[in-house]
Amino acid sequence: MQTPHCRANNLLLILLGPILLAVGRAAMESQALYEREREPAYWDAQARATLDAALRLRPREHQAKNLILFLGDGMGVSTVTAARILRGQMEGGSGEETMLAMDTFPYVALSKTYSVDKQVADSASTATAYHCGVKANAKTVGLSANAVAYECNTTFGNEVFSVLRRAKAQGKSVGVVTTTRVQHASPAAAYAHSVSRSWYSDADLPSSARRQGCVDIATQLVTNVDIDVILGGGRMYMTPKGTPDPEYPTSNSRKGDRKDKRNLIDVWLKAKPNKKSRYVWHKKEFDEINVKATDRLMGLFEPKDMRFEVFRNSTRDPSIVEMTEKAIQILSKNPKGYFLFVEDEYYVNSPLMQNCIKLVMMRVLSDFKNTRIDHGHHDGIAKLALTEAVMFDRAIQRAAQLTRESDTLTVVTADHSHVFTFGGSTPRGNPIFGLAPKKADDKMPFTSILYANGPGYVHVNGTRGNITMVDYYDEEYMQQAAVPLDSETHGGEDVAIYAKGPMAHLIHGVKEQNYVAHVMAYAACLEPYKNCPPHPHSRTASGCVNTTPSHLFGLISLLWLLR
Repeated sequence: MQTPHCRANNLLLILLGPILLAVGRAAMESQALYEREREPAYWDAQARATLDAALRLRPREHQAKNLILFLGDGMGVSTVTAARILRGQMEGGSGEETMLAMDTFPYVALSKTYSVDKQVADSASTATAYHCGVKANAKTVGLSANAVAYECNTTFGNEVFSVLRRAKAQGKSVGVVTTTRVQHASPAAAYAHSVSRSWYSDADLPSSARRQGCVDIATQLVTNVDIDVILGGGRMYMTPKGTPDPEYPTSNSRKGDRKDKRNLIDVWLKAKPNKKSRYVWHKKEFDEINVKATDRLMGLFEPKDMRFEVFRNSTRDPSIVEMTEKAIQILSKNPKGYFLFVEDEYYVNSPLMQNCIKLVMMRVLSDFKNTRIDHGHHDGIAKLALTEAVMFDRAIQRAAQLTRESDTLTVVTADHSHVFTFGGSTPRGNPIFGLAPKKADDKMPFTSILYANGPGYVHVNGTRGNITMVDYYDEEYMQQAAVPLDSETHGGEDVAIYAKGPMAHLIHGVKEQNYVAHVMAYAACLEPYKNCPPHPHSRTASGCVNTTPSHLFGLISLLWLLR
């Protein structure tokens, strides 16, 4: 007769059996790949296939109907590389050879991220660059560099306008998807003009700014431009002060924040009475949305920022993948096209299963060694940042499945980098959150991932902390940092721009960050561009102008007369 302990073990084996088989199979495939990689013929064949694909590549030199801008906030090149390895290891491989969805984009450039007043920029000035096409000053959104941070009277006359706003003016549908609050700097530059990125609601404005006529970002969200799809966090900035939050009704810190007693959700819902508009705050309502019967959708799933992916309650909050999918389904109904901004799978709903998989993965990756991004980095917690980056790439992959490269220009980039790095002569397949193989000069181990500065600086009696007994695979493990700071800082190096679709070939070389907005505006023939790419139906696949049947008949008649 089986004991309860044995029955529990058998049940666990039944539950984990398929996962163990899949992970084991992937590990064996990884080992087989490693064996093939020993031979020069493997690399020669891979390079020839890549070369053949490059030789077949032809620019799509026609106008884009749709524009999608994916923004990985804080997603520097080192973050992309580490996320690639993490995704591969989550799927049971060694990781390094994995291809992210963004890795498949045919055109890549580097973006210089400095702002007019900062060598190392913030998310507000950079957002103004890639949304509006001009570089700006730190802390300001949707304003030229003539505006001075926090000085309200420098707002007026210095407004600059985003690709989103220009797309709307030409009849396209527009949307914003973010895992932060929808009033955050990155989405805010698409619709707002503010000398302070932190003026989320009117309660955040100084009295002098209110007297001078400055308007908070939440109000501008629903009054400056009609945004068809708004998905993210930021509920508390939309409702009157003291309004209980529907998800956390007893929490005082999550209540409505507005002093003007306006309910901006109602303002948005009533703005277009002839359209079918819906507001949701819970995933159940979100899932029930009929995209065919919905013209406009606002979903605000948290009072402030949405939760990190590793802590997301999948029964209450949608993922960035799900929000991106719903946005595209609604926006794509417009025959004139759309503009969508998306900021930032292997995930399992059950917390028990998540913990089991984590334990299995740690064991397998150890045995087969040969075999919200920005906020996570600021906290010095790499697992939060990299998990967000993996989910962000899943959203890019899902968008590719829902769109056509022939009519949709998709651009993926970052606003800035972080002082995040990984190294230490780690062997192939080393767990990305694991240790470097050798100890440091202080005779203590160190993780491959480190930060140049941040809250992970911990010294005891003048020496670095010993992590021998620390669970550095934990979701909230804070990697060690070289310089003590309350919050890790941005990095100043260039970030990558990936592009595919019509006019994507214009993304190449090393460019200023504001160039991104100009490529998107030109590709879709938005202001200020008049001399635009031709419509796709005016060119054949070879790029030549089509000859209409009437022209053919005229040419035949002329040849008949001249014979």
